[in-house]
Amino acid sequence: MSMAVVGMIAGMALAFAGYFGGFGAFLLVAALGAVGFIVGRFLDGDLEPGDFFRSRGRDGRPR
Repeated sequence: MSMAVVGMIAGMALAFAGYFGGFGAFLLVAALGAVGFIVGRFLDGDLEPGDFFRSRGRDGRPR
């Protein structure tokens, strides 16, 4: 499935949540979608837990 289709599905889910559940449901779906995205990146091996906890130098590279 292409990223365009995934983005369209995510946008439709947010639209349905906003329309039927109000702004609170919209925020909940957006937050859970972001959490799911990060967990998926961890499971794919694209991210490691240390990526969030390592300090970076002024030039943006890890120390």
